Amino acid sequence: MLTIASVNVNGVRAAYRHGMGGWLADRKPDILLLQEVRATDEILSGLLGEGWNSVHQACEIKGRAGVAVVTALPLDAVRIGLGKGEPEVPVDTGRWVEADVRLPSGEHVTVVSAYIHSGTAGTPKMDEKYAYLVKVTERLRELTDAGGHVVVAGDLNIAHTNDDIKNWKGNLKSAGFLPEERAYLDTWFDELGWADLGRRLAGPGPGPYTWWSNRGQAFDNDSGWRIDYQLGSRSMAEVASNARVDRAASYAERWSDHAPLLVDYDV
Repeated sequence: MLTIASVNVNGVRAAYRHGMGGWLADRKPDILLLQEVRATDEILSGLLGEGWNSVHQACEIKGRAGVAVVTALPLDAVRIGLGKGEPEVPVDTGRWVEADVRLPSGEHVTVVSAYIHSGTAGTPKMDEKYAYLVKVTERLRELTDAGGHVVVAGDLNIAHTNDDIKNWKGNLKSAGFLPEERAYLDTWFDELGWADLGRRLAGPGPGPYTWWSNRGQAFDNDSGWRIDYQLGSRSMAEVASNARVDRAASYAERWSDHAPLLVDYDV
């Protein structure tokens, strides 16, 4: 059984200070996909310690974004960014990294750690998000056409349906729940055939949520958003099981404002 965990760490140094190392030692995922690392390669490697293979793209804008694939399994190939060989604009860096991981069986699974812009409705930041979503859709189409075992995971910063956000009525005009954003997920699921494993395996909502605002009592009241995903290709969706959101027992025990999403795969 292969366990893949994905989590937005909201700064890996702060996450480790608040208990991420203990969580990792306890859960022992085979593959760990990180978003918002916000650190250098050297800092990330130093925190992880020995025994891990990793590939990381830091954001060119200091203190922002950053994505990584971490595993004890061999990495046979890596691909960084969605620039197709051309330099990406700084705001698009630290958002997409792929790795072909060699399994003990000799097969490979391609894993992607993705972090999509949060955006702000009615501002240029929203234009940046839509432009990046176009790139992501193009890459997902290429991965679909290529076939094989693929899992694309991370903080997509979009809640897909009313069941994925507690206060959906109050956020109909908010970035992360705009109809134009949600339509991209419709394309990925309905046209390209990617499976939303968190929803498929957890069953109907509302929830389970993966992110809670630090304002008010959002975490204590479970007033959250489900914006962290594991998307499976057809072959991986067929062998996926036991998706769970590893929500902290209390606000004080959190080491990120997101909770890890873990899925098991019988490969």
